Amino acid sequence: MTDAELRAAAETAVVQCMNLAPDESCVVVTDDKRLAIGEALYDVASEVTDDTTLLRYPPGDQHGAEPPAAVAVAMAEADVFLAPTTKSLSHTRARGDACDAGARGATLPGITEDVFLTGLDADYDTISQHCLDVLKQVTEAEEIRVTTPSGTDITFEPGSRDWLADTGIVHEAGGFSNLPAGEVFVSPENANGTYVVDGTMMPHALLEEGQELRFEVEDGYVTEISDDDVRKQIEAGAEEVGRDAYNLAELGIGTNVGVDELVGSVLLDEKAAGTVHIAIGDDAGIGGDTDAPLHLDGIIREPTVYADGAVVDLPSVE
Repeated sequence: MTDAELRAAAETAVVQCMNLAPDESCVVVTDDKRLAIGEALYDVASEVTDDTTLLRYPPGDQHGAEPPAAVAVAMAEADVFLAPTTKSLSHTRARGDACDAGARGATLPGITEDVFLTGLDADYDTISQHCLDVLKQVTEAEEIRVTTPSGTDITFEPGSRDWLADTGIVHEAGGFSNLPAGEVFVSPENANGTYVVDGTMMPHALLEEGQELRFEVEDGYVTEISDDDVRKQIEAGAEEVGRDAYNLAELGIGTNVGVDELVGSVLLDEKAAGTVHIAIGDDAGIGGDTDAPLHLDGIIREPTVYADGAVVDLPSVE
């Protein structure tokens, strides 16, 4: 990976996505394993504004684990933050508090140099429009049902919780996105049924052909998990927060038509157009009320999505 290639992706993030201005402050938060990406973002940002800082710390233990206190303070005091980290800061109090304080930002959890190039080589105005098209179809629905050929049949009730769009365009104070971006999502108040992950899920990354992870959901909580490795992750979280670790946290719909195949990166694969992802654990950062030290997304291929019985027209790769 050349410095020039990393720089081009960093320019998309800093200029198009974040719209960083010369009179603003910017904090880049990274860790020992993602330093090259952090430095590329810092280099571009520091050419826009002199008030740019690079913060580096050891990788966290789990997605959703809080960063060091000094990092949280710096994020909250910045106008813009970018966080290419090994473990996700998306669903942390630090990220939420920063946005509540008026910072706008993007997290790049688990980002690799290849994913950085692939995911940021995109037209985010087009992705934003696909997000709006899906939102129009689902936002007023009382019930969302997802089925797949692999056996998924699960129903979600958003209740009073809002659908959100991760467009990649973060120009307003308090705004937030993942990068790469492209999804519409909700933290449902209730869910019941079965879902089968046949795409990507940690700790496995991209599942082998025919490999499927089955989850049973009752009254908004995961009650059965077919995979031992995933179960162990959730059991570890349950030691800290009990039943909340099994919370059915998120239903997401991918809208990024630039992602034409799954590669094993949750960050990228959950954005793939025409896929659905379902997450377990923390949802406090996306409109829910559950604090948990994990947020585990599973990507599902070939879904059919129904909003109050009507089939949702999902974006697809042409």
